[in-house]
Amino acid sequence: MKIYPTNNIRNIALLGHGASGKTTLVECMLFEAKEITRRGSVDEQNTVSDHYNVEKEKGNSVFSSLMHVSWKDSKINILDTPGNDNFVGEVISALKVADTGVMLLNAQQGVEVGTEIIWEYTHKFKTPMVFAVNHLDQEKANFDMTVEQAKNRFGNKVTVVQYPLKTGAGFNAIIDVLKMTMYKFPDGGGKPEKHSIPDEEQAKANQLHEALVETIAEYDENLMEIYFDTGSLSEEEMVGGLKLAMLNHEIFPLFCLSAIRNMGSGRLMGFLHDIAPTPGDREVLLQNGQLLKPDPNSQPSAFVFKSFSEPHLGEVSYLKVYSGTIKSGDELYNQTTEKPERISQLFLLNGKERKPINQLKAGDIGVIVKLKNTKINDTLGNKDSNLKIRSIQFPYPRIRSAISTENKRDLEKVMVGLLQIAKEDPTLIIEQSKELKQTIIHAQGQLHLQMTKYRLDKVYGVNIDFIAPKIPYRETITKMANDSYRHKKQSGGSGQFGEVHFRVEPFSEHMADPTDLNVRKKQTIDLEWGGKLLFYWCIVGGSIDAKYSNAIIKGIMNMMENGPLTGSYVRDIRVCVYDGKMHSVDSNDMAFQLAASQCFKQAFKNCNPIILEPIVDIEVLTPEEVMGDIMSDLQSRNAMIMGMDAENHYQKIKAKIPLRALFKYSSTLRALSQGRAKHTRGDVEYQAVAKEIQNELIENYKNDGVEV
Repeated sequence: MKIYPTNNIRNIALLGHGASGKTTLVECMLFEAKEITRRGSVDEQNTVSDHYNVEKEKGNSVFSSLMHVSWKDSKINILDTPGNDNFVGEVISALKVADTGVMLLNAQQGVEVGTEIIWEYTHKFKTPMVFAVNHLDQEKANFDMTVEQAKNRFGNKVTVVQYPLKTGAGFNAIIDVLKMTMYKFPDGGGKPEKHSIPDEEQAKANQLHEALVETIAEYDENLMEIYFDTGSLSEEEMVGGLKLAMLNHEIFPLFCLSAIRNMGSGRLMGFLHDIAPTPGDREVLLQNGQLLKPDPNSQPSAFVFKSFSEPHLGEVSYLKVYSGTIKSGDELYNQTTEKPERISQLFLLNGKERKPINQLKAGDIGVIVKLKNTKINDTLGNKDSNLKIRSIQFPYPRIRSAISTENKRDLEKVMVGLLQIAKEDPTLIIEQSKELKQTIIHAQGQLHLQMTKYRLDKVYGVNIDFIAPKIPYRETITKMANDSYRHKKQSGGSGQFGEVHFRVEPFSEHMADPTDLNVRKKQTIDLEWGGKLLFYWCIVGGSIDAKYSNAIIKGIMNMMENGPLTGSYVRDIRVCVYDGKMHSVDSNDMAFQLAASQCFKQAFKNCNPIILEPIVDIEVLTPEEVMGDIMSDLQSRNAMIMGMDAENHYQKIKAKIPLRALFKYSSTLRALSQGRAKHTRGDVEYQAVAKEIQNELIENYKNDGVEV
């Protein structure tokens, strides 16, 4: 395989809403570059990109795929990404290593919700962007509407470089206003013929050309002076200015395509070759805040952005080389784990096809198999290197669900599978909740959950069902009470004896110490489930030896971990031990631990206890036309609307909502908005539940056979 220098490499991510034609475009690019001899199709389940069985069955991309083509004297690495935001982690990891994004727009649908969601991430990465309007051969294609929506959504930086002579069944020609040429395609697509722009289109083409020149000149003072002096720019000057403006995220050129008919892919690749930024043009942020400019002559540094376990092959690590050269046989060090890794074999990928290669230079993307101690977000380099690439920040999950298995014996296999899937997909979080006694999956959406279930079934041979997760309630008190308890046990030989007198009261920040008790020692315990326990030792005269204070705290904590009302965690309590008794022979740690547990339980019930529930801050971004339906649904879920605001063309609703009301909310929101609204979850606080809900929770706890 030919080794390409850094400046002859282009790394692009194909982006867009589902069914915008990304996978079909990849087939065109591979075919035009003679990497394949026949174009596959999504319908026939034989595309290079969607090569996993689940993608063939569903007819949609689920994972990002890596391909490459040679075009002129450059290598173009292509990352085809899913269009559904349930799999946004695949998109984000691709954007981390791409130097240009190509956003496909469906000319029949305009700017769709998936496009808008993905755009937010391209903006965060400041990825140089190209737009490509696809499906121009379809009957309902509307190029002008699509461009207008793109400008409305993404600003006037969206700049037309090409427009179609006709749309619909007659689509076969594109007018390029950068080169001022018309490209006319044969019936079967492929390489077009170059023609002069028709007379009837000359005025429109000149107008768009002038707009393109002005836009390019606007972002470069030297070009602006040339433009003022001559009234125009040469093609060479336009190319240089366009490249600089793209690099600075100032211009987003827009092209025309019919991927299904193989029209336009060659010109797009030509533009990527001629103008798109190279890896050497873009610096990467290091963990220490410094910037690294890709340099093939410096020490090696490679970043792992994706990991996948392949049958019969093992762990496959996708990586981009940011500096130096990595060769087969090298021994590198993981900058995170500080453990060595031997590079046994490097590969280039075209879907599932692997091509061995001896080395990868700075800027290139490839895969390594069977790394032992390396995962996503790790950097490989020399042992003494400080070049640690900043990690990808993946979005926090939006839904949670518990799992159940028909066969308890499968639980171990389920956990092995879940942990492996989560290792490959950082947007999926697996929680084994000691508190709820459930395994909780935190995911991006319902489809994300279903895909996890599918993989467990097909790859690991185990089946799970999704059930409603329990709610992590909390218990606390609202008033003070004093109580005492004597633990006495005599059964021959040494007995057990311990007596404690407690004052139990609600804790609040900055509360004063009690004035009627002699506080000898106080201890603040930050509870791992939130809130605090304040423990005051107020024993005078040695009625209880201070050596038993730790046992008393342990007894209190045992009860706080299994609250008296519903078994939920207890929080925000102050306990003062002000009296008690001990026995010179029969008193021991266990006796005082048991006495403390029972005394706390008795006092707690006399302190007007209440149950707290988690209240979640959420933000819903929604089109204005469905805002009323979404507001009504939120209010039906006992949400408190905290405010509304406009964000671009969306309306933003801020609300506080009980966690119990959010189960399957993602699916409801999608249905109410036809997939155009989305929500994010923020901070959690605890508030008292209504009295009727508290009574119901206590009754349910009793019915489970637990003494209250």
